[in-house]
Amino acid sequence: MANQEIPILSFFSGAGGLDYGFSKERFKVLLACDNFPAAVASYNLNAKRKNAQQIDLSDVPPADLCKTIDKLSPGCPPEGIVGGPPCQGFSRGNVQASPKDPRNLLSFRYAEILGALNKRYAMKFFVFENVMGLLAPKHANRFDSIRKAFHHAGFNLFHHDLDAQDFGVPQRRRRLFLVGLNKEIFPDTDFIFPAGHVRKVTVRDAIEGLPEPAYFERGLKPTDIAYHPNHWTMMPKSDKFLSESSTGGRSFRRLDWDKVSPTVAYGNREIHVHPNGNRRLSVHEAMILQGFPATYRLAGNFSQQITQVSNAVPPPVAQVLARAVRRALQTEARTTDRQSCL
Repeated sequence: MANQEIPILSFFSGAGGLDYGFSKERFKVLLACDNFPAAVASYNLNAKRKNAQQIDLSDVPPADLCKTIDKLSPGCPPEGIVGGPPCQGFSRGNVQASPKDPRNLLSFRYAEILGALNKRYAMKFFVFENVMGLLAPKHANRFDSIRKAFHHAGFNLFHHDLDAQDFGVPQRRRRLFLVGLNKEIFPDTDFIFPAGHVRKVTVRDAIEGLPEPAYFERGLKPTDIAYHPNHWTMMPKSDKFLSESSTGGRSFRRLDWDKVSPTVAYGNREIHVHPNGNRRLSVHEAMILQGFPATYRLAGNFSQQITQVSNAVPPPVAQVLARAVRRALQTEARTTDRQSCL
């Protein structure tokens, strides 16, 4: 188990931040599913295996997913699923959130598909990522229902919040993680979530010294941007960019060089202001604050790139979580003699 690749599926994969972290710990994604074309393009732009497909998980029959999986990886079934359903319905930042938001149902859809795939493949684990707002009192009944749905799918459950700044990411970003272990394969295994680092990585550590980005203009192509294809931003037009304030509201929040960044979760007019105060961050700078490697690239137009970087799971957080999952799976490996199919 220690040196073997573990085959998994990825749901609501986005641009691939969660999967990138898992791949660093030798988890092999057989199929990544997302319904956002730009995110699928980004995923395949960076993945060695071009295995992301545009699939709407809200209505795809599990039997169709099984056919796709069996075609992509005959004789080597998946052992787990990782994914973070869209979370805007639970987000504390969404002041217009509605309990009837259809995105709220995707967590239950994840559990439903997991249960069907577990019956076919005997899945060992799953990982579910979401916003901390799901733990708010107003969502307590819904979170309890989500837990029951995953337990009914055949898993013992463990949940904890992780803050990206505790794992070398220059950003405050607390997220909820729910991990499930197959209750028949791992009846007595406790899942231990990773502990964080002490030293914080600051904005200065992360992005100081980068060249000035290109400014968005109609017709600008990624190949026209010299330093990095995502190192572009909007042309600053407001006098507020010259303000000395670092608390200019949600729309003009200026970063501090010597602190970690607030959460990278933007609308087009809410991208944090660069510490120098003269412009907003570039997409590439936001990606670095999310913990993506400098070589990672995003496809799509400017607005689509902002959406992708805002929704991503920081890869360093994903990697330490993947390491903890692998450690838990080794309890089963010590009691069986299964040969890897990879």
